[in-house]
Amino acid sequence: MTDSPMTRHVTADIDLDVTAPGKIVYQIAVARAPGLTVDENLTLTLDGSPLTPHEVVGVAGSRFHVVEPATTGKLLLSYQATVTGRADAPEADEAQLIEYLRPSRYAESDKLAAIAFREFGHLSSTEELLGGIAAWVGGHLSYVSGSSDPIDGSVDTYLLGQGVCRDYAHLVVAFLRGRDIPARLVAVYAPGLDPMDFHAVAEAYVDGRWRVVDGTLLAPRSTLLRIATGRDAADTAFLDNFGGGIRFNGATVTATVDGALPSDDPRTLVTLG
Repeated sequence: MTDSPMTRHVTADIDLDVTAPGKIVYQIAVARAPGLTVDENLTLTLDGSPLTPHEVVGVAGSRFHVVEPATTGKLLLSYQATVTGRADAPEADEAQLIEYLRPSRYAESDKLAAIAFREFGHLSSTEELLGGIAAWVGGHLSYVSGSSDPIDGSVDTYLLGQGVCRDYAHLVVAFLRGRDIPARLVAVYAPGLDPMDFHAVAEAYVDGRWRVVDGTLLAPRSTLLRIATGRDAADTAFLDNFGGGIRFNGATVTATVDGALPSDDPRTLVTLG
């Protein structure tokens, strides 16, 4: 089921006002990977005039689209993509695996290692550990929109007991690293997500492959499409601004899959594709 090809359709529209010229970086395009055919269109306009971004490729095919408006004005991004197939499993080199074992800004695994050992130290198999962490996070947190601050990390989420998808993912990542499993955060398009938005999940490197772990269980993991990959949300933001000023007016995201949404058993191992 999880390895069968599918066709997915995604869109993203972002509305900004540029109040002072600077460098604006988007991470909204589907990551390119062997096995996927991506038919896409990305347009940017400043007060109705087209802007051409340049693309920078990052980890696991993450794509940055960079623009540097020379003037102020209304900056609109529109992105549409139809994606067919399933992505081949991404590779990992030893340097990445070391990096994803370390604590990071929003996934403070060193502060949660004792809790990770207490709660999950008895789980020996890969399926039990990944499923157990996902179930624990999903059972101990309440999904409450607007309940967390953008600078909250996994410790804040653990203490607060609620958050949104990025908070769930940060806590999963911290627990996995606390059990000496390389783990990272992935921003994704998520068919079936309600309310629809950009989504965040964790990836754990076990038995030589990256596997998806999602404590929210809000969308089938087999339908997810990778956008950006990194240590935590500091690396995967859909929008960054450097050296200028912007006013964020809103974003609209859609993600659908042809046919019925597949079922998802959190106890099974799924590779993002």
